[in-house]
Amino acid sequence: MKKITQLIKSRKIIWPAVIIIIMLAGGGYFLYQKTTSGEQSVKYVTQKAAKGMLISLISGTGQVSTSNQVDIKPKVSGNITLLNASNGQTVKESQLLAQIDSRAAAVKVKEAQDSLAISKLELDELLAPVDEYTLIQAENTLADAQDSLTKLKMTQANDYQDGLKNKQSAEDNLNKAYEDAYNNIAEAFLDLPDIMTGNYDILFSYGIGESELPFGNKQNNSALLSSFYIVNDYDNAGVFEKYLNIAEKDYQAAKKSYDDNFDDYKKTGRSADREAVKSLLTDTIGTVKAMADSIKSATNLIDFWVEYRSGRNLKIYNVVTSYQADLNSYISQVNSNFSTLLSAQRSIDDYRESIVQTDRSLAEMAQNHPLELAAAERSLLEKEKKLADLKVGATELEIKSKQLSVRQKQNSLTDAQQGYADYFIRAPFNGTVVNVGVARGDSISSATVIASLITNQKIAEVALNEIDAARIKTGQKATLQFDAVGDLSITGEVVEIDAIGTVSQGVVSYNVKIAFDVQDERVKPGMSVSASIIIESKQDVLLAPVGAVKSSGAGSYVEVLVDGQPQRKTVTVGSASDTMIEITGGLEEGGEIITQTINNGASAAASQNTSSGQNGQPGFGGELRMLR
Repeated sequence: MKKITQLIKSRKIIWPAVIIIIMLAGGGYFLYQKTTSGEQSVKYVTQKAAKGMLISLISGTGQVSTSNQVDIKPKVSGNITLLNASNGQTVKESQLLAQIDSRAAAVKVKEAQDSLAISKLELDELLAPVDEYTLIQAENTLADAQDSLTKLKMTQANDYQDGLKNKQSAEDNLNKAYEDAYNNIAEAFLDLPDIMTGNYDILFSYGIGESELPFGNKQNNSALLSSFYIVNDYDNAGVFEKYLNIAEKDYQAAKKSYDDNFDDYKKTGRSADREAVKSLLTDTIGTVKAMADSIKSATNLIDFWVEYRSGRNLKIYNVVTSYQADLNSYISQVNSNFSTLLSAQRSIDDYRESIVQTDRSLAEMAQNHPLELAAAERSLLEKEKKLADLKVGATELEIKSKQLSVRQKQNSLTDAQQGYADYFIRAPFNGTVVNVGVARGDSISSATVIASLITNQKIAEVALNEIDAARIKTGQKATLQFDAVGDLSITGEVVEIDAIGTVSQGVVSYNVKIAFDVQDERVKPGMSVSASIIIESKQDVLLAPVGAVKSSGAGSYVEVLVDGQPQRKTVTVGSASDTMIEITGGLEEGGEIITQTINNGASAAASQNTSSGQNGQPGFGGELRMLR
């Protein structure tokens, strides 16, 4: 934009034919022809995508104003921190009139500067040759990745073999645990019959009656109960009877469990399957537990009787003392068998769980090892590629991408700087300040009139529709032409835009004031004027004819010739004028794109105001002027 402004300012009066030019460096056109059967033929006109300058204009018409007063308005909102204007003050063009709090804008400029500096450093780093230290680092990283892959393969193989060994060991231990469990069951059934018989004798035999005359032919349970009646102690007889009922009930439960369990034991041999042995083990543990409860109840019964007799100095029968000793022996044997059988059961459960865990671990290895190996191989390939890239250096695409990033950051900085400049309100031309309507500290917006400026300069007032007016900003450059003076073209600058539009027959329009850069006596107030306002300018961008770029659901594309056949090539686009469009990605400079298709002399697709060479020779890049 600065170059354009300097060009315009250096030639205060320029001819309309050269107002705006886009030079398409090396842009040319080629004609390809494809002949088919009969007389049918297809011709393709192509052009090379080239870099150039893209300028967008908005045009309007109006009159030279009869008034030479312009309202000064800010482009941004904020609080006034400096007011350097007073009524009657004479000012020069670009003199500072007021300043709005610009701290936030200054931060944006600093951030844009830092971002540009970082991007430039990255580009310099990309273009710089690789130093020896970086190369050694990449080689070491590659070697580490190779070693890691080798170690991973060995570790995975060893882990899997260890898993198989652990599973086999658990299987062997489980087999032994079942054998041990059967042995423990067999040993238990060596003790259990005698214990059951002894427990029966204590409760239901005639041992007491046979040794003690007062009881005659009575079972032990009846004899012991009768001993309370002999001494007329009916209360304790009732207590004893409760103990007796519990002992008899527990014995019957133990007897049933034992009988069922013993029948199963006799049917189950050592060669029985695991589930049968495990079921037998569970039942035997239940039997031993029931027998332990029965012995405990019998012990409580006898102990109560002995304590009762001892407390009253009554005779303790020898056979009862013998029963106490037998019960102590029985409980010791039962507890030992119970502990052994529980240990066997825990061993079986532990080894079965160990097998499940080992199977799960092996399954996880089968699933995860290939993934881990693939990740290590990808890492190795990545390190190999990185080392190869370092040795080769940056690719053309990487360099262009980084250069594009630098240009984008530069544009961002320019935008930030232009935005920062908007906080400093300057006189658009020489004149006298009147109607100062603000004070320092006031909060203002783009609709606020800070002051008015009376000038001797001529001003053009141009009416624009609401769509075009939205793209106009103060400070934009313009070119003015006059119907009454056909050979005259003057440059100017937008100095004021109406805040409120004028409605006429349902159409909204906004007046824009453009101050002349130079004064010409031939221009009179009220004369008709045509204005072309520059709203956007981009230098050194890749351009293509608008008609050559098409749209589809997937985005934009151009057509290129591959072996004489048109093929689509996806592109990304940026700004556009009436005839040219900016290509921001997907197409390289110099790429041949189809601009026109001719079938039997009828043209189709893209076209533009250009010339093409004859006999397939390239033509020349033309100039572009966009008028609205």
